[in-house]
Amino acid sequence: MAYRRSALVTGGAGFIGSHLVDRLVDDGYRVIIVDDLKTGKLKNLNHEATFHHLSITNPTLLDVFKRESPDLVFHLAAQSSVPKSVQDPILDNEVNVLGTLRLLEVSRRTGVHKIIFSSTGGALYGDPEEVPCPDDARVEPISPYGMSKYMAEQYLDYYGRQHRLNYTTLRYGNVYGPRQDPHGEAGVVAIFILAMLTGHRPRIFGDGNQARDFVSVDDVVEANMAAIHRGHRQSFNIASGELTSVNELFGMLRDITGYRWEADHGPTRTGDVYRISLDCTRAQEELGWVARTPLAEGLARTVQYVRESAAAEGVLQG
Repeated sequence: MAYRRSALVTGGAGFIGSHLVDRLVDDGYRVIIVDDLKTGKLKNLNHEATFHHLSITNPTLLDVFKRESPDLVFHLAAQSSVPKSVQDPILDNEVNVLGTLRLLEVSRRTGVHKIIFSSTGGALYGDPEEVPCPDDARVEPISPYGMSKYMAEQYLDYYGRQHRLNYTTLRYGNVYGPRQDPHGEAGVVAIFILAMLTGHRPRIFGDGNQARDFVSVDDVVEANMAAIHRGHRQSFNIASGELTSVNELFGMLRDITGYRWEADHGPTRTGDVYRISLDCTRAQEELGWVARTPLAEGLARTVQYVRESAAAEGVLQG
């Protein structure tokens, strides 16, 4: 098989990263995965890709880059839990800031052509006055996670200016879809679905009127692919542009799963944004990208995936 180019994906065994790896392999890229498997899963690995079991914070990352000589780097590896960032901001910084800095340095030293960085829109702008929030809105993170992602963006900008390292930053809304982990602290869609399918009460933190901008992982993959040849040294919001409250999400999933009970309500979590959606006009104009997956359709596919996975693992009967 004649490969087009080589692409290294950090976090390539994770939720979003594994979908991106599959797409790159299908498109003929030689793909290298770097993942420490702390949140990524072996079952997500594409066996046509080369896998390095390694953290981006490890100094031997340079050896991997020298050996593999990637043209493109898709940087998705991260500490992505807002609650964990509040509990342990030092660990959050070590992974999201220092890990990214190490990645940028080894990319500069080994001649990487472009880095496509997965950032956050949902945690970056805080609680913005204007919704949908444009790409050039004031950055006011209210969690260490949002702060660390912003610092990583600043290092990316520095390497672009100082070392002419090409990059595109993608600021995601709340990404959902198949392979999202229903057992973690992040990923409300998968968490709600598994709870409903197993007869447990999903927990809503706060009154449930807090609203998010949910975007399908399929659409996020398309944004990454679009950024290969476009959007150089720019940042883009990647989301649906629509507000959906947690209560509305709960209702939609209850209809799809046939769940019959009410949610359990807990206290509001520190660091959680209350209301945000993202204006993606710049992504449409510069990347030629728009979100195409209706929320109801994407949720139905995610329910089917979680149901099948839970049945295979013996969590569900039948």
